[in-house]
Amino acid sequence: MDPVIIVGAGPVGLTLALALARQEVPCVVLDEGPGKDEQRLARTVVLREDTAALVERLTGLPLTDAGFRWAGWRSMRRKQVMREIDFAVRASDTDSPDFEADAQGPGSAAHGAGGGAHGAMSGTQAFGGRTHGSGSGAQRSGGSARDPKGGAQSLKSAGLGPSTDAQDSEGADAPAPIHLAQHALTGALREAIIHERLIKVAVGSRLDSIEQESSGVTAHTRGPNGTWWRGSYLVGCDGPRSTVRKLQDIRFPGRTAVERYAVAALRTELPWPGRALLHRMPPWRTSGTASGEVTARPLADDVWRLDWLLPPGKDLVTPDLLVARIRETLAGWNAGSTPPYELLDTGVHTVHHRLARRWRAGRVFLAGDAAHLLGALGTQGLDEGLRDADNLAWKLALAWHHGPHEALLDSYQAERRAVVAARLRAADQALPLLRGGGGLRSYVPGSARGHDALLTDGHLGRGPLGTPGAYADSPLAPAHTESETPVDTAPGAPVVDVRVTAEDGSFVQLRERLGRGVLLVVLIAPGTGVWARKHWVTAGIMPRLAAAVTALPHRAELLVAESYPGAAAHTVLLVRPDGHLVTALSGVRPADLYAAAETTLGGPATAEAEAEAEAETAASTT
Repeated sequence: MDPVIIVGAGPVGLTLALALARQEVPCVVLDEGPGKDEQRLARTVVLREDTAALVERLTGLPLTDAGFRWAGWRSMRRKQVMREIDFAVRASDTDSPDFEADAQGPGSAAHGAGGGAHGAMSGTQAFGGRTHGSGSGAQRSGGSARDPKGGAQSLKSAGLGPSTDAQDSEGADAPAPIHLAQHALTGALREAIIHERLIKVAVGSRLDSIEQESSGVTAHTRGPNGTWWRGSYLVGCDGPRSTVRKLQDIRFPGRTAVERYAVAALRTELPWPGRALLHRMPPWRTSGTASGEVTARPLADDVWRLDWLLPPGKDLVTPDLLVARIRETLAGWNAGSTPPYELLDTGVHTVHHRLARRWRAGRVFLAGDAAHLLGALGTQGLDEGLRDADNLAWKLALAWHHGPHEALLDSYQAERRAVVAARLRAADQALPLLRGGGGLRSYVPGSARGHDALLTDGHLGRGPLGTPGAYADSPLAPAHTESETPVDTAPGAPVVDVRVTAEDGSFVQLRERLGRGVLLVVLIAPGTGVWARKHWVTAGIMPRLAAAVTALPHRAELLVAESYPGAAAHTVLLVRPDGHLVTALSGVRPADLYAAAETTLGGPATAEAEAEAEAETAASTT
């Protein structure tokens, strides 16, 4: 069978290629560029727990080697600390050789914009590379990147001390977001592809036509490697100006320039090492038009990304104006004294909100920025693009190996477009409240704290603005049965990453078993972690459950967990290849388990699809 053609070699396209290759599906990646990415510290991405785990699984690279995991989050309004969150440190982070060094001093970083952090980068102005600063008594924190109270004394000396009720316990058990330059992410994906035999990257290949027929797709590229490419499916991951989307005549409605930010990446020390900051209505005077909001997000090596919200309009951000704003901001955070800093990169980032009308046209699909643009209020467009790739990969792999299954392929648009549309609606509803100038509502008691909570949700991937989407209304959701039992994870939502015992007796995290194109069946059996697998694998309900798993309509792996949030003993979880919960059953229910699995795969496969798959497999082996 012909390979899958992926147009675009950004993070989403490369992630999709690796995810397909892990499921034994060959791919051709059409890269319009030279195969290398410009190194821009003003273009960064913030990955949540699930998307960071996806990238680590595909690349084999701990992202802490390429990025920086925040120690905490602080939000301020004028001089008051509104919210303080300390993030949990993962055990794998403390095993890193860099952990001790990070713990002894500030490990900071920059938070970037385009292509992932907030959406598309436009109007980029690069005039970095200079070292500035007064060098006069810049205050240094006695805290560390891992010290949740680091920099408190410096804040108090600057008149920016915390309020007594600012501490937020919501993040205490939550893993920290990880922040890295986009070129570092893309580089890690490219390095993994070098070692992947099923992926071919064609650089200098600019798409100019697509032809579809019932058996496949033909694409033509121009340039040094201009040629015709034959594929089984084609996925457009070619960004906001997607050629694939235009060739398929798919509309891309939405709003232009929802927000604009001036961006600077610089190396310096701030009074809260390792902690991201959102500062609304800062109390110092600013050059030019006042900025109602500034964020500071740490990267590795004492680098920070600073974003200043710009007023509506197209006013030019000149180098002199940006440098003045940098000095004023740093002085405001350091008791009036500008600390030494090195300006590394700059830009202007414009956020657009757009959503493609269709994400599928026959054998052609859209993913990432080609399908949607979002990024206002701190939300992350690349996060959603990576979830697109994760959702689509296992469905394409199933269709590639077993023949096209229209209901399964249609579910990609039904699931992912609904989630992104809900995210855009939530942002559009919040924007007038947060950016509309206030009015009488700004004087309502508690309104400032409510606004802060909304922005925190967007930046940290929580609430309607940021929580990973659930597919509760998916066409792949099975019908309700009496054997269903409630757990803390709702059907369609991502599962919790608990420790499980694999079929070979090894202990692994549940997320490590995802992305291989197989269904996961997880039995909750307290006490099994104490005994070797051989002592309980043939006892109790295990033989009956193993037989039920073997009889499923698709390959599945049986795992055992000692516990799962909200699950009683002998609960059986059915999990999709992309880590979303299908159903939780009370005990071993072979018929209900089979029916749920069959629905998850799009329903019974048609005889025509099976015959077509067998014919194509036979043709490819001759």
